[in-house]
Amino acid sequence: MLTIAIPKGRILEEANELLICSGIIKNSVKESRKLVIESPEEKIRFILAKPLDVPIYVRYGVADVGIVGKDVLLEDNEGLYEVMDLGIGACRLSICSRPGTVCQRGELPRVATKYPKTSLRYFWEKGEQVEIIKLNGSVELAPLLGLSHYIVDIVSTGRTLKENGLVELEVIEEITCRLIVNQATFHLKNTVIEDLIERLEAGVKV
Repeated sequence: MLTIAIPKGRILEEANELLICSGIIKNSVKESRKLVIESPEEKIRFILAKPLDVPIYVRYGVADVGIVGKDVLLEDNEGLYEVMDLGIGACRLSICSRPGTVCQRGELPRVATKYPKTSLRYFWEKGEQVEIIKLNGSVELAPLLGLSHYIVDIVSTGRTLKENGLVELEVIEEITCRLIVNQATFHLKNTVIEDLIERLEAGVKV
């Protein structure tokens, strides 16, 4: 049985469509209180996890493969093979702030984000020094309450930014979901995984 870790939330619907279109499953995987769902006919088991936890389940071999956004992999890709761009969950990782935000002379810009490694690396590469504040959710609050000057977060439609009086300043990276594989499993279950990849590739092209 192949175990696939899938993120709960907005990506699940698109992942379901792709899996069905690829002929991997017949019925959608429903998000519910049940977090482990088995599909004996297809010899597949699904783990429904938070997006940031998907690479962890795959790395430790609890899941053979996983579906996860590139934004998560930019933070954490150790011990994983990124084998395919699935083309779903399209969004972007961007720098945002309140309009007209300016730091005082000599003040170190503060950046709130769920992506501290990616954010720090991006500013370093630009030769800019910033203070990174790690938040786990609702990062839009940080500039509104004066905790930070900027945020680095996922932007899809931009609606949440607009509703909170924020604007998108700069795109760090275009994001889509990727198929990741545990390195050991890739060799142990190579035939099954290669078949999965071929079917997904056919589904992506439809």
